Amino acid sequence: MIDDMSSLAALSPLDGRYRKDLAPLVSYFSEAALFRYRVQVEVEYLIFLARAPSVGFVPPLEPQQQAALRALYRQFSDADALAIAAWDRKVNHDVKAVEYWLREQLERLELGAWSEAVHFALTSEDVNNLAYGILVREARDLALLPALAALLERLRELADAEAATPMLARTHGQAATPTTFGKEANVFFMRLRRATDELRGQRLTGKLNGATGTFAAQAAALPSVDWIKFSKAFVRSLDLEPLLLTTQIEPHDSLAMLCDAIKRINVILLDLCQDFWRYVSDGYLAQARREGEVGSSTMPHKVNPIDFENAEGNLGLACALLEHISRKLPVSRLQRDLSDSTVLRNLGVAFGYSLLGYQRTLRGLGKVTVRHAVLQADLADHPEVLAEAVQTILRREGFPEPYEALKALTRGRELTLETLRGFVETLAVSESVKTELRALTPEGYTGLAAKLARLRDEQGFGGW
Repeated sequence: MIDDMSSLAALSPLDGRYRKDLAPLVSYFSEAALFRYRVQVEVEYLIFLARAPSVGFVPPLEPQQQAALRALYRQFSDADALAIAAWDRKVNHDVKAVEYWLREQLERLELGAWSEAVHFALTSEDVNNLAYGILVREARDLALLPALAALLERLRELADAEAATPMLARTHGQAATPTTFGKEANVFFMRLRRATDELRGQRLTGKLNGATGTFAAQAAALPSVDWIKFSKAFVRSLDLEPLLLTTQIEPHDSLAMLCDAIKRINVILLDLCQDFWRYVSDGYLAQARREGEVGSSTMPHKVNPIDFENAEGNLGLACALLEHISRKLPVSRLQRDLSDSTVLRNLGVAFGYSLLGYQRTLRGLGKVTVRHAVLQADLADHPEVLAEAVQTILRREGFPEPYEALKALTRGRELTLETLRGFVETLAVSESVKTELRALTPEGYTGLAAKLARLRDEQGFGGW
């Protein structure tokens, strides 16, 4: 909802019309949040240096001193962000601004003796890549995955509730072998679950190895320290996978893979939105009406599938951004260029359009109910779908060229169930086979769809 002029004046709809929907992402992708994550990396690095016996020039920190340092990012405030931004305007370097602000805080905490250990032997990218690694992981775990879990739960509910609800299927847009609505919902559930599991399992990498990835400054200042071991241990302490062989920048390969994993999820949901839009269009699904909502400016009767349409648009925008991000970030000229920096700052935009797509898809799924009478009537109007069953049973019986016989009877012709049963009476097969064929109905010809609607793993029928 737009309720103030700042929303109305926003350049991006993510910061305007949809700001409230995307509030959870502000904690990860705003400029203030990036400052906070950089402070976290710098603080944890300082504490790590102080804990390393071989780094002799950094005095140990008492537990209360460590707690005071960690409070700098755990209790990071708007005033802190503004203070760092002020430094940034002075020095025109956002990472150096964090360093200068942090030195001020150490003086305030009476920890000035540790000032020269802040940002010791680091290049800006050592801080940035770790900050982005942490913030992306947390945005995935605390914003995207919960939204996807809600979508999975709603799809599971639909699959279970409508497991045995027969529905005409369509291939190439034409009437095809019946299915059940629950089975089709479960197709999306299983696709989304597999893709979500891949996203959840994607480990992000990080590096801390200096200006060109050689540990040159570290080794020059403290040659007795095992910097490779130190780097691996520190990066792991941030719950990231350490990379030792890099240029100045972390190569972003794992981040690119994560973007690709989100893109796959978005494509699956885009497919879902288009199918469910069609089910609404065909009258298979009814939509709950919202009090006071207008569907059309001129047609009062309309209840439009706007949530599926909104989701489709936002998921498409997210995919376009994620595609560019995953192609751009792993490419950097020689040991470093800065073209990745502005792209990284747009990660929040890609996550924002993704999350908005998930929210709108869930809202759309929450509004729909299956119109069983419409599904039943549509099936009754298409008895020709039984041609497959009839010709397959006749094949079993050794009847000559049954496919051709059913093709001549049904292809491109209007068929009734009575006509089909009359055809059965002309067949030179046993009475028991004729009885079997007469018993066929479109609504009963759904195979194992009801069981498949409850399939929750690839090995068998189980629970989720």
